Amino acid sequence: MSDTLGKTLYRLGQGARVAGYWSQYLLSQRLTKPISPKPKDLGPFPGRDDILRDLNALLARDWRNIEQGVYRPPHDLLSGGVAAVRGAPRYFRELPKVEQRRHAGSHQEVFTPETKGRYPRYYLQNFHYQSGGWLSRGSAEVYDHQVEVLFGGGSDAMRRQGLVPLQEFMKTRRSRDAHLVDLGCGTGRWLSFVKQNHPRMRVTGVDLSAAYLEKADELLEPWRGVELREAAAENTGLEGGTADVVSAVYLFHELPMKVRRQVALEAARLLKPGGLFILVDSLQYGDRPDYDPLLDRFPANFHEPYYADYIASDLEGLLAGAGLLRESLDVAFFSRVLACRKDS
Repeated sequence: MSDTLGKTLYRLGQGARVAGYWSQYLLSQRLTKPISPKPKDLGPFPGRDDILRDLNALLARDWRNIEQGVYRPPHDLLSGGVAAVRGAPRYFRELPKVEQRRHAGSHQEVFTPETKGRYPRYYLQNFHYQSGGWLSRGSAEVYDHQVEVLFGGGSDAMRRQGLVPLQEFMKTRRSRDAHLVDLGCGTGRWLSFVKQNHPRMRVTGVDLSAAYLEKADELLEPWRGVELREAAAENTGLEGGTADVVSAVYLFHELPMKVRRQVALEAARLLKPGGLFILVDSLQYGDRPDYDPLLDRFPANFHEPYYADYIASDLEGLLAGAGLLRESLDVAFFSRVLACRKDS
């Protein structure tokens, strides 16, 4: 495929994707009422034009990485726009339920006698005000769509920035000899990009939700060498010192500080000496000062009980305390990509 044709296909695919999700974001804004918590004095909010400009910059970076051979074009390049349309009815059926919980402050529906004791207490909440929290098949079906609407179709492109440190690490290694463990793998979106670029790499996805693991199993079905394990990220039960790479994608901001420390220690335990830890997660205060007001508002609009602590925390210090030392840090749209090496 020529670079010109590849770029044209990329623009068509991503253009359809962004158009689909961004239009649903705008419609969602019209169908919902804002919550107005008292904001911190962090400056003005970036406008829609500013956010669209930054989204386009993310996609330009994504294409450059593809063009330069850092990673392959996404496996769903030409179906992203179709997925945006197909997922819209389910998303808009769920939206009034989310809206009702937002304004009622209702986020404890999944904390029941049946779930109590089976899952960690911090986990038993309606994160994002979703029906079923993380526990239902319906939640697993709508989650990726909700996130794409929130970020205007840019969430997968943000995830793919985690491939940059992975590809650099793998330059001196053979995929067939490598093992990657993904903590909090969810529906498997990140792992699908890992397997697309390293089909012979052995990967293990760990998540507490059986429903999300079922969804991940369906997505990852085309590839061999995939193990999915129902377990907590802080206590995987996997053998220590066996992973070349451990990743955590949009996990840390969902965890209380104590559990973040435990997950960091578990990642270090799983890694071989010199192994790579990849963290892709939300921006923190100061990563993009112009976005700080949006970060401050986010937990009120979406039930994110540990987010305010996350964005103000010393994440690199926490990881260093577990023996995971910063190697690189990058910022991509609303995400930060942090790569660390296990101290050997």
